[in-house]
Amino acid sequence: MKKKSGNYRFPIIVEKDSDGYFAYCHNIQGCYAQGETYDEVLRNIREVIKLHLEESLANGEPVIRSDEILFTTLDIAV
Repeated sequence: MKKKSGNYRFPIIVEKDSDGYFAYCHNIQGCYAQGETYDEVLRNIREVIKLHLEESLANGEPVIRSDEILFTTLDIAV
């Protein structure tokens, strides 16, 4: 049974390194993208998520979302 399409919101983590930007979606295993700029990585991760959702919905699989994602930093003394 094909599920109805709609709008979905996912938290995305974006990291910057010497090669550009890396983004991933914690809710979708293996969902990541790279880009030379922040805007490019957001376009790329959006496309990866969209393709994943289209396939999941076409196969009648549930779309897993988290209601809450918390982000913090820790100071670690070594």
